[in-house]
Amino acid sequence: MRTTRYALTFSALLAAASSASAQVQPPPAGGQPAPPPAAPAAAPVPAAPTESTPYGAGMKFSLSPDGSKYVRFITWHQIWARYTENNTNTLRAPGKPQSDQIDFAIRRSRFIVLSQLNPRFLVYSHFGINNQTAVGGGVAPGVDGKKPQLFVHEAVVEYKVNKYLNLGAGMHYQNGLSRMTRSSTINFLTLDAPLTNWPTIEAIDQFVRGIGVYGKGRVGKLDYVLSVNESMLTNQAGTLSNPLGLGATTGTGAAALNTGTNVAQYNPQGTNHVYQGYFSYEFLDQEANLLPFNVGTYLGTKRVFNIGAGFLYNQDGMVSRPTSSVLDAAAITTATAAGISAFNTVANDKSDIALFSADVFFDTPIDKETGTAFTAYGVYYNYNMGPNHVRFIGASNPGYGVSSGDVTRRGNAVPHSGTGNVGYVQAGLLLPKSLLGPKLRLQPYAAHLLASYEGLKTAAGDTKNVNIFDAGANFYIDGHNAKFTLNYRARPDFTNVNNVNYRPEITLQTQVAL
Repeated sequence: MRTTRYALTFSALLAAASSASAQVQPPPAGGQPAPPPAAPAAAPVPAAPTESTPYGAGMKFSLSPDGSKYVRFITWHQIWARYTENNTNTLRAPGKPQSDQIDFAIRRSRFIVLSQLNPRFLVYSHFGINNQTAVGGGVAPGVDGKKPQLFVHEAVVEYKVNKYLNLGAGMHYQNGLSRMTRSSTINFLTLDAPLTNWPTIEAIDQFVRGIGVYGKGRVGKLDYVLSVNESMLTNQAGTLSNPLGLGATTGTGAAALNTGTNVAQYNPQGTNHVYQGYFSYEFLDQEANLLPFNVGTYLGTKRVFNIGAGFLYNQDGMVSRPTSSVLDAAAITTATAAGISAFNTVANDKSDIALFSADVFFDTPIDKETGTAFTAYGVYYNYNMGPNHVRFIGASNPGYGVSSGDVTRRGNAVPHSGTGNVGYVQAGLLLPKSLLGPKLRLQPYAAHLLASYEGLKTAAGDTKNVNIFDAGANFYIDGHNAKFTLNYRARPDFTNVNNVNYRPEITLQTQVAL
């Protein structure tokens, strides 16, 4: 046994000596110096990412070694170049009808400052502009397209009570109703939201934000948010600022009569709070909920399947005059002189704003090797906004109408919201990364909105449905941080509800987000 150990030890020593002698070069003959050692091999270059990533932390600066204290900046621009066939009777300038045009617009220009100096406290500010065109500047169509108002979108302070509950206050975006009512505008699947997902925008809120308080959190796989906000003054202009705007006048002089139309509008005297909530059950991967910005498409980096439901309620948020409300010539004169105060004396009906929704979101990678992914979203809305209410809106509207009461139906405006039911679906497919080369990804998509508003009736009394079709593609250079979107829309022109025509709209969006 001892002999065997000696043999093994001796063999190991011989092997080591042989290895060492193989690595030592004897000096060349003639006393020449030894050649210099070989240059060290270059460090391997890390492989490029094989798939797009969702919008990350942005410009983040740590204020503590562990990164728990930080300041973060986020900014993005969305610039539109488009061709629009306008709705009938659209004006591009005073007295100048415009049937169609090529125009440019700043759809969004935003900036966010976010800071967390304590794990329990969060503060952030969000400001910017929206919808600047050469016509309206996002403020007053036909008046001045220059110098749109830079305003606060959000100013929020938040406190973490425990792992299940965060409380916040300020001008916030912690909306209820649906996933898309809380959507991020940076990472839409389609060109933009359908806007119907923000039914009260700029009526009782400030560009979909409200001043109030909220509670949010997550219990297991259930994510939730509840909020209570002020109902902001409607600041309605024109005829709708007094009861005469809720009626139709026939006759002139002493024979004039103003009869209620039973069509609801936002109540200019509405002062009750707005209550909102949204609940989402996350079956697969859980999503970040630090900020109230739901992702539109993850580009294959997450596997998400959520089912959600939500609501928005505002008591007496709408007002209308029944057809039994008739003002004679003297009452018309009195109501005109009283203006908005006439709502206290002229017969009218108050209606609650009661909105409900249910939705489903699915996003999954298909093939990790090729980088393909699939995204789909569907939502159903039930809107109760008083009798026969319907409202028209056009995103970055390139035109306007002859009179103030006609503005919202011109340009690219469509029926945006109203009392009735709305269904919306969208789906997109991220194609293989080899299709356009390693630096460009392609994601075609399609979307359809179908709405039935009781205020859109033909002469025969039948409800005329609203159909809006979108199809297009995202071209990703660096995920959602740098992309182009090309979108085609078939838009219904409801100038004549008995003869709805479809107008084309082609938009190219350039987006850079940092």
